[in-house]
Amino acid sequence: MHRRKFIQHTGTVMAGALLSDALFASTLKLAKKKVAMVGTGHRGTGMWGNDVIKEYAGSIEFVGLCDKNAGRVATAKRMMKLECPTYVDLDQMLKETKPEILIVTTMDSTHHEQIVKGLMAGADIITEKPMTTDEKKCQMILDAEKKSGKKVHVTFNYRYSPHRQKIYELLHSDAIGKVTSVDFHWYLDTSHGADYFRRWHRKREFGGSLLVHKSTHHFDLLNWWLDSDPEEVHAYGSLEFYGKNNPFRHTHCRPCPHKDKCQFYFDITKDKRLMQLYVENEKYDGYHRDGCVWREDIDIFDKMAVQIKYANNAQVSYSLTTYSPYEGYRISFNGTKGKLDAWIHERQPWEMEKYDEIQLTKNFGKTEYIRIGNTEEGHGGGDKRLRKQLFDPGADPYKQGAGSRDGAMSILVGIAARQSIDKGEPVKIKSLTSLKPHPTRGV
Repeated sequence: MHRRKFIQHTGTVMAGALLSDALFASTLKLAKKKVAMVGTGHRGTGMWGNDVIKEYAGSIEFVGLCDKNAGRVATAKRMMKLECPTYVDLDQMLKETKPEILIVTTMDSTHHEQIVKGLMAGADIITEKPMTTDEKKCQMILDAEKKSGKKVHVTFNYRYSPHRQKIYELLHSDAIGKVTSVDFHWYLDTSHGADYFRRWHRKREFGGSLLVHKSTHHFDLLNWWLDSDPEEVHAYGSLEFYGKNNPFRHTHCRPCPHKDKCQFYFDITKDKRLMQLYVENEKYDGYHRDGCVWREDIDIFDKMAVQIKYANNAQVSYSLTTYSPYEGYRISFNGTKGKLDAWIHERQPWEMEKYDEIQLTKNFGKTEYIRIGNTEEGHGGGDKRLRKQLFDPGADPYKQGAGSRDGAMSILVGIAARQSIDKGEPVKIKSLTSLKPHPTRGV
């Protein structure tokens, strides 16, 4: 070939190759799922922000962040090292960015607003638990999901930890026969438990009470383990430790004149991340992340006891205490062929073995101790497994994926319990929404 023609030919081939590479790269970029987030607090920027970017940067792209606090959403953008636009108006973000997935991590009482708007804008939803805080808002979500044709995914990370998965395996392998009753008692310590009374969770109007915000985790585990829907709830609860049950109080910890004598004094200035997200942005909304646990406006319960009857006739005795010296839970499944027990310590003040233990005792038989490693980070490894199921879905042999019905059935137990305490009488689950309990989940 003539030299000039050779150069022209080679240049054309190279240009074509470069163009092809550029088109391929562009196609890869376009293939990424467009993700937006509303609510850029600690959970949003961490578990659903930095962790998702770290693990799935090759398959997802954040196209927008939204928060009613302009300072916090700007802080979140810096923390997450993103270049996407930020918003204080969800409607505007949905219109301009058109996400395929909307992650909802706002205050519980506003979840329904963000979920419904996201669904009607054509996005699938990943929402933090609880899905919402009352039965009317729950029905709005169910109706919007049906109308939109999109899906709501609720982030029940507790289902994914190896220890709880093993309990599911044992129960569903007939290890103790038919489960007839469950004793389930959860303890929050004077650090983690107290923190709910510092934050917006302290008021029913924002978090629905801890029977909804916190216990939704526990009720979902019961629904999942028992593979049945709750049918009737009777509960007791009161506020006897936090709130007005103290001789002194202040607005929040930093300026408090009682800090030297208050065992619940929380020095937020020692936490750089919380200072950046919340304290530096107080001027936008007046929210104090280090609120006083003795504030008189606290109206949630700090001790709760709940009786649950399931559609498959299983009975559950559940309790939640928020001022224990240690944190964790005890659970006992009573079956027709034996008994399954577990004692789990979280945030324990003493040194524990690097495993969790399940005790399996057969009627007229021996006792077996099953050890499950507990050294994984993120709620016992549950966080990472949950994100994989959401962003890189595969088989789901243990039915750990949770949709709107799962989200609804978990909060409806808490909502029914709250109503039962207020009314002094049992509450039927079927009286709350269009969902009717079935002996087997998902029917």
